[in-house]
Amino acid sequence: MATRAIGVDIGTTQVRAAEVEISGKGPGAGGRASLVKYASAQLPAGVVGEGEVLDTGALSAALKGLWSSAKMSGKQVVVGFGNQRTVLRELELPSMPLKDLRSSLPFQVSDLLPMPVDDALLDFYPTAETEEQGVKQLRGILVAANKNSVASTVAAVEDAGLRPVGVDIPSLALVRSLVYGEAEQQVVGIVDVGAHTTEVVVVQNGMPRFIRVIPSGGGEATTGIMAAMNMSMADAENLKYQNGINASGSPALEPAHEAAMQATRALVDGIRNTFVYYAGNNPGAPIDRVFIVGGGAHLPGFGQYLATACRLPVGFGDAFGRLNVSSKVAAQINGQQTVGAVAVGLGMTEATA
Repeated sequence: MATRAIGVDIGTTQVRAAEVEISGKGPGAGGRASLVKYASAQLPAGVVGEGEVLDTGALSAALKGLWSSAKMSGKQVVVGFGNQRTVLRELELPSMPLKDLRSSLPFQVSDLLPMPVDDALLDFYPTAETEEQGVKQLRGILVAANKNSVASTVAAVEDAGLRPVGVDIPSLALVRSLVYGEAEQQVVGIVDVGAHTTEVVVVQNGMPRFIRVIPSGGGEATTGIMAAMNMSMADAENLKYQNGINASGSPALEPAHEAAMQATRALVDGIRNTFVYYAGNNPGAPIDRVFIVGGGAHLPGFGQYLATACRLPVGFGDAFGRLNVSSKVAAQINGQQTVGAVAVGLGMTEATA
């Protein structure tokens, strides 16, 4: 029996939707996954900022337009949500049925949250069960999101005539779409560089072990170039991707190069420190390789710089590599293999439910 799910990824500059059909128990259990449709639409500046929906009407309009042009087959969607206020941390809790554990979260984790527990939506994603001196513990990822922020996102989606049937964090979606084949037997780092946030996920044998959200992304380089060159955001963005972090040789463009390099250096330091922290807490399980995705990952020179700083193999992730893709759909997704990773992973939610 085949099931379909439509993942909706709401970014700072774009909204993306991926309709995925799952047969059997999914591609990781001998089943199959097919990309039925994929579409994206630009978002005007100011609609979404730092993961928060700032203009519900504009986002709803963009979603309506995307659904009309892409002709998605349904209105039920799985929405991605995450911002700088979302808490993601590895945690061990007493082993119990997952339903009971989730209902007990407000009492078990209230002291760990930077917000009142009544203001938070809580979830727990189990990754392993351990036992010490006869006591079983469940290890997993605690997720705590601000209720009002989630409600604003859901309201915008519903105003577009869609029906959210699930909300998931981008980090878990990235694992579903990018970790397959040989990577399922390795320790893999995933780096998703957005406009103003960067998701870093460490995955061991197909299971997420560590998640961190760094509060900076590719947008900081653009802002720096704008100030250094006294130019518009659009011109700064074009110049950023034209020259990257490599020196152009032109004295007139040296301020732009310095600005882009400064922002990128700070971001790479944050990523490297995240990997160092993981390695210090997980001896004997070193990271084998790193996948980079997201619009900011395409900054010329970024991947090489990250590989040198971390001393790890770094390459682009391919969100469509494990999916069956028809020739018709293939023409629509050219160049979207990295930026579509979250939407595809959200669409694959049913495969791991």
